Amino acid sequence: MLPSRRGRPARVPAACVLLLAASVTVAGCGDTGGLRSAGPTSTAVSPARLWPDLTPASSPAYDIGEVDHEVVEGVAVPGGDIRRADPLAAVRAEIAAHPKDYAGDKAPYRETARRMADCGAAGESARCPVLKPYYRDLTGDGRAELTLGFRLLPAKMTAVRVYSVEKGRLVRVMSYEDAVSAVELAGRSLIVRSPSEVAGYEYRLQWTWDPDQNAMLLTHDEMLRTGDAAGAKHPSASPTASPSVSPSASPSASTR
Repeated sequence: MLPSRRGRPARVPAACVLLLAASVTVAGCGDTGGLRSAGPTSTAVSPARLWPDLTPASSPAYDIGEVDHEVVEGVAVPGGDIRRADPLAAVRAEIAAHPKDYAGDKAPYRETARRMADCGAAGESARCPVLKPYYRDLTGDGRAELTLGFRLLPAKMTAVRVYSVEKGRLVRVMSYEDAVSAVELAGRSLIVRSPSEVAGYEYRLQWTWDPDQNAMLLTHDEMLRTGDAAGAKHPSASPTASPSVSPSASPSASTR
């Protein structure tokens, strides 16, 4: 969860003296504009460790794919400039690498593969599953990364990917798919919002660049109140994001 930020209590002076050039006047403090107490501060409570005799785990029970760092084969990056790499080629490379997901009448994302034929350019066709690409420096090296989204159909999900360039090769450094409500770029982080089964709440997941892993790591995973509990709809157990959802970026994010 994001840590709460509390301001430190301000110090109140014992007296306030106002000196004028012509005369010296002592003005009292505590009148209009003076500081007022916000009330007593809650007593700090240290964390209570549960089950201290429990043997610490040495390895994860499940592989949830914390680190994604994979070279995308067959996609050229002319001059090492990611803006010159073809976003459609990146998606086609992923489709080719996972035929069980995209090929055949029973593949879960078969419609995505079929609609790639409708793509003249990413994000420029209503039937093209690839959304408009966004470019921003997420690693801090002064070069832009590519944030790309594409619809997973007919499952009504959205795949979100981040690509970087290493030694002239396109490298995927973040991968996630879900029923997505919105995608945001904030600083050097990528934020995905998804609907929750709990009325009036949504999931907020944040990935941030980690130089030690050379990848975007999931740094925050939380459930937030949306402020619409009365009118909120419960999504079904299966993802139900509209295929027309496209990622949004902060005003400073640049597009192609």
